[in-house]
Amino acid sequence: MTRLAALTLFTTAVALAADPPAAQVDKLFARFDRRDSPGCALAVMRAGEIVYKRGYGMANLDHDAPITPSTVFHVASVSKQFTAAAVALLAQEGKLSLDDEVRQHIPELPDFGPRIAIRHLVHHTSGLRDQWGLLELAGWRYSLDLITDEDVLEMMSRQKDLNFPPGDRQSYSNSGYTLMGLIVKRVSGQSLREFTTKRIFEPLGMKNTHFRDDHAEIVKGQAYGYVPSKETFRLSVTNFDTVGATSLLTTVEDLALWDRNFYEPRVGGPKLIEQMHQRGRLANGEQQSYAFGLTHGRHKGLPVVQHSGGDAGYRAHLMRFPEQRFSVACLCNAGSANPSRLARDVADLYLEPKDTEPAAAPTEPTVAVDAALLASYAGAYWRRDGDQIRKFAFQDGKLRLLLGGDQRGPLRALAVDRFRAEGPPFDEFRFEAGRLLESLDGGPAKPDVYERAAEFSPSDAALREYAGVYHSEEVEMLFRLAVENGKLTLKRLKTRPAILEPAVPDVFTGPPGSLRFVRDPRGAITGAVLNSGRMRNFRLQKR
Repeated sequence: MTRLAALTLFTTAVALAADPPAAQVDKLFARFDRRDSPGCALAVMRAGEIVYKRGYGMANLDHDAPITPSTVFHVASVSKQFTAAAVALLAQEGKLSLDDEVRQHIPELPDFGPRIAIRHLVHHTSGLRDQWGLLELAGWRYSLDLITDEDVLEMMSRQKDLNFPPGDRQSYSNSGYTLMGLIVKRVSGQSLREFTTKRIFEPLGMKNTHFRDDHAEIVKGQAYGYVPSKETFRLSVTNFDTVGATSLLTTVEDLALWDRNFYEPRVGGPKLIEQMHQRGRLANGEQQSYAFGLTHGRHKGLPVVQHSGGDAGYRAHLMRFPEQRFSVACLCNAGSANPSRLARDVADLYLEPKDTEPAAAPTEPTVAVDAALLASYAGAYWRRDGDQIRKFAFQDGKLRLLLGGDQRGPLRALAVDRFRAEGPPFDEFRFEAGRLLESLDGGPAKPDVYERAAEFSPSDAALREYAGVYHSEEVEMLFRLAVENGKLTLKRLKTRPAILEPAVPDVFTGPPGSLRFVRDPRGAITGAVLNSGRMRNFRLQKR
């Protein structure tokens, strides 16, 4: 028996508390439990059997339809584990290999040189740009303009560069899971919707679950998404005909049937369950937390496997405690809801945690640092990889980290050259010979290195040097830069003007991300490179 199988079949004797009174669970959802508010559906499971379920709030505010455990929700990225399961089933049957090159099945994808395997798509290590960022740059308005699989594939076929070499690092990419959905379609001869319905949902009795590949279809009992608007709410729904990364419709009751398959594997057998939990590894051997549409983690000392989702006004979370055979599904149609937090709070009522103490900042003593030395650390630091910027200010006798112009601090001095941010995640900063070394939680991982950058406050005349019309071969949108009221302003069709703030010489930051301008040998600006969280090295040429 494998270690994973042993875990899924073993129930920890001390892990389960007595069932809490329903009122304690309901209290967590009290703010949604109204007839004038969207809300959430909840299911609490032991070994796939529901021990408590309830709906809170309204599925449709127009028609006063309440949420029940049978209400159908769009679950956004919780969809990914089902797409991954479909690929794993085809691999079991020998119809594809996880080590197949993606272009073997999707020749429209450019040849970037390095080989991208299906396994890279599964674990978000492909280096492919995220589809939502590309579509937004091309002019699509998220959840307003119709987005199809064909649109995503068109954007991917235009991509000129990878964010990084495949396997070099992990960066969450919805594009990879959309491509996986297309691979299922081309290998099986069935759409992802048809394949998952026949091979997963029907065998498990998930009668209210399917991948929605037609945004205009009528779905009985579905919840509409909402976001807060002044004293009330406004509609916020998806407009997708793209599946794989998202677009699964399901209920908390059906998710309980899927959860049971992890303990009594009717679909795929034990081999599928083991595959679903297999974590990715980088080329350097480093193990990742992301598996097959599932993320490994811990909650108060207990191992947990989970995934969240969020699109438009929908929020979702499904978490499983394998050792305790205990799970929580929380699906919401309120953009302001946090089902991840709600699911954890529900679990805390049912489980006996191994570790009840919250994470605390290290207890290293604070040291006194001369004011002149503190002031010398103030300024901007630039990391070329992704054009990441860190800014520090010396104010009121303290060194502070600035994020987007907002103060986050002050920083606590652990040594004359080493500082820690107050509160999680306890970032640690060390100043060394004109460089900044940043590490998360002061941990042993190799720190990120930033170089000291000169102050950058360009005059109106200097700003006008950046003005002009820019375009990219990857999208057809034109990017117009102009100087207005002393600010460099980005204008695009279908998008409100965005102010770009100077960060370091030739680098500006704003809503699209970091924009680094490129000059020719004579010093004339010829283009720019855009970097954001899930998109790197997006090149623009100046006309």
